[in-house]
Amino acid sequence: MSKSRIPLNLIPLLKLMSKGGFHSGQDMAAYFSVSRATIFNWLSEAEKFGMRIHAVRGRGYRLATPLSWLDENAFLSEMERLELDYKLICTESAESTNSWLLKEALTGVPHRTVAYADFQYGGRGRRGRSWESTLGGGLTFSVLWRFERGISQLSGLSIVVGLALARAIRRLTRIPVQLKWPNDLLAGYRKLAGILVEVQGEMSGPSFAVIGIGLNERLSDQQRQEIDQAVVDLAELGVESNRANLMLEILRELSELMETFEQNGIQALIDEWSGWHAHEGKEVIVRMPDGSAHAGIASGLDENGNLLLSSANGEKRKFAAGEVSMRGVSR
Repeated sequence: MSKSRIPLNLIPLLKLMSKGGFHSGQDMAAYFSVSRATIFNWLSEAEKFGMRIHAVRGRGYRLATPLSWLDENAFLSEMERLELDYKLICTESAESTNSWLLKEALTGVPHRTVAYADFQYGGRGRRGRSWESTLGGGLTFSVLWRFERGISQLSGLSIVVGLALARAIRRLTRIPVQLKWPNDLLAGYRKLAGILVEVQGEMSGPSFAVIGIGLNERLSDQQRQEIDQAVVDLAELGVESNRANLMLEILRELSELMETFEQNGIQALIDEWSGWHAHEGKEVIVRMPDGSAHAGIASGLDENGNLLLSSANGEKRKFAAGEVSMRGVSR
């Protein structure tokens, strides 16, 4: 489902239908200057992407559930009002906003460029995993951040971004969220959002990072079955998401936290991050890419964002990578 390119005109059609109520096939055909049969075919394609559409004879078609979209002009106006110094580039669909922005970064697009897609059909996660996106049901965007420092000094960036996500969700909703090292936002130990940070540049500088964020707004039943871990979305949590507000709050928190990171690294943020840590003080297992597994008590982070595990004898070991789960629980 999410690996397919979106058919031409499908997103504009869904945006039209998202205004609410029933829309006749004849009116939509006239709006797009196509035949009613073409509209029917587009709606059939939408159902393949997880859309639920109600059809009532004599009234037309309507979406079974509301979809969230970004109004680019309104968003730009709000960024200006909030004095958020970002550049926005938008597209209806992209294979991956991170891949897209990585290419744009090499052509010289400016610091603090945000790449947003209504739909991402080949999103990427950590360790070669895919990020599943629902058409109209997930917020996916990437941010370019340029540095004078070298890539060796960018460790811990996912810690900074995780804090921005947690703060933004707390500001907008009352749902309790937690952070899973190194790059997930959880609600009830289920994944609500993920982060992918990719860096390029010289060891001594300059360098840049592309920060990818994917947040579940409304997952389809089919998609839940395809994802290989426990997930949750804002709709299930009873949160009526406004995509613009979500992005604005995340970008505002990111600005503040990145300023702290650029001045002091993550040292000033470690205590706050540990307060959000889902596994802090708990017995966990860290599974490494080579297949090995290490057990211990999660004991915060070091100055580079590595996870610290305490053993029974008090010895602390640090991990720069790995998949964390509670002991006896596979997640």
